[in-house]
Amino acid sequence: MVKLSVVVPFFNVQTYAPDTLTSLRANAREDFEFLLVDDCSSDGTPEILERAAREIPGAVLIRHERNEGLATARNTGLDAARGEYVAFLDGDDWLAPGYYARLVDAAESLRVDFLRTDHVTVTGRSRAVRRAPVPRRGEALDPRDAILPSHRTTSVDYPYAWAGIYHRRLLDRGLLHFPHGLRTAEDRPWIWKLHREAESFAAVGELGVFYRRGVATSLTQIGDVRQLDFIRAFDQVIEETAKDADADLLLPKAVRTYCAVIFHHNSSIERFEPEVARQLKAMSAGALRRMPQDVLDEALTAMGGDRATLLRRLRRRRPAPPPTAPVRTGDTGSGPGTASGTPAASDSGTASGTPAATRSAGSAEVAA
Repeated sequence: MVKLSVVVPFFNVQTYAPDTLTSLRANAREDFEFLLVDDCSSDGTPEILERAAREIPGAVLIRHERNEGLATARNTGLDAARGEYVAFLDGDDWLAPGYYARLVDAAESLRVDFLRTDHVTVTGRSRAVRRAPVPRRGEALDPRDAILPSHRTTSVDYPYAWAGIYHRRLLDRGLLHFPHGLRTAEDRPWIWKLHREAESFAAVGELGVFYRRGVATSLTQIGDVRQLDFIRAFDQVIEETAKDADADLLLPKAVRTYCAVIFHHNSSIERFEPEVARQLKAMSAGALRRMPQDVLDEALTAMGGDRATLLRRLRRRRPAPPPTAPVRTGDTGSGPGTASGTPAASDSGTASGTPAATRSAGSAEVAA
């Protein structure tokens, strides 16, 4: 019986994949499987993965015939997963030896639907510990209780799929798959759905994921149209949360977080290509008009200052229509070649890291 399935997408990460794979070998166990999903890489990544599939116990190589993006690559791995537990890792990050064994032990001890963990960010030679924003540690909690309050960083602002472990019953209930085709912020609808619909979770102080930031080819540096997928991701958060029985309580948090990310992108709009910058403004206007206006007005009043001024100005612009799912062609990316290391907006204006394969502010840890 497979105890743990680890889903690891790769896309054009030949520089970083050897570190990732070496760390998987240091976590191998006879009842663990590592699902290595090659998202149609065009560099030396496929050859590296072929060798890893032969040499690492439990490694299984899965190939996409065309590039699909991180969300779909993760879903491919989930569809093949056989484990009682599921975990994620990105193809340019790495693990401490024995980390997954310790995580499985903690999950079995606490008997919850999922665990959230801290992680270490790595920028060049600098390292820093990032804590999951869950103050109570090592005890079973209700995930819905960890969504609020609206004005503080909470568990839904820490969306990193790789910062935890998930029981298979969540997979069987359809709670672990990601919105298909999203090239950024794919983990936002995912983390919200997980907290709305799972029954229990816990946070533990187990450090073992090393998250690489500052990759030169990041989407933050490129500033192309793929970053705008955060609009579609957060539209889904708003739409699904509005249908929740506790919508009146939860929508202010969803709206405020969405506003924080819109502000972040528009306040650093110079990093975008000119046409993308125009699209960003128009799409932001449309997003603000689609939000529940009474909830939005309250959020802007609470936020105040420069953020509220910019967002109100955007709301008055000519809006773009709601975004649709992208056509599945071309380089949507699931590695640092598409995005990595993007800072996010927060209530205090500070920056924070985001997941390796779609690292834009739409995916980053955001405090409303």
